[in-house]
Amino acid sequence: MNKFLLDYNLKVRLPIIIFVVLAVFAITYYSSFAERNGIGYSPDQPIAYSHELHAGQMQIDCQYCHTNVEKSAFANVPSTDVCMNCHNFARTDRPEIQKLTQYYKEGKPIPWKRIHRLPEFVYFSHSVHVNKGIDCVNCHGDIARMEKVGQVSSFTMAACLDCHRNPEKRIQDFELIKANIKKGPEYCSACHR
Repeated sequence: MNKFLLDYNLKVRLPIIIFVVLAVFAITYYSSFAERNGIGYSPDQPIAYSHELHAGQMQIDCQYCHTNVEKSAFANVPSTDVCMNCHNFARTDRPEIQKLTQYYKEGKPIPWKRIHRLPEFVYFSHSVHVNKGIDCVNCHGDIARMEKVGQVSSFTMAACLDCHRNPEKRIQDFELIKANIKKGPEYCSACHR
């Protein structure tokens, strides 16, 4: 009788255990993939800054705030000094501008939440891409239409390689800049340093 119960328990419980383990693995894998991929990530920021207003309606160039992208690997987050170039005078009575002014007066950086992130073992140079004429929208989406910025493109190795291999399919306005664009490097050390 004990052997019968043991066989019965294995026949009933083992498939249930295997199913649960596989389900947990699948859910964990796909949820972590979405987290790593980042598409849709759009955190609330300490100041509700509207790219739609500034870059869209007012047509302020990305590089006015994100300086040095032509020279640096990084697109910096602007300091409060840059914001205060206008907001010492413009719309100073608005609550979000008053928050900005408080950070400025206290000499504190605004604790923005980073949206677009690559793994630490990946090297990416904004200057190389910007100097080739590749516009920000190719990776960051149409920021000028975003009230609240979120990640709209995949920053996975597959997405980067797809663009390096097929720039004519991935880069907006490719025909205008094709003289500057060749296929990007595909060797490992170009990005993994």
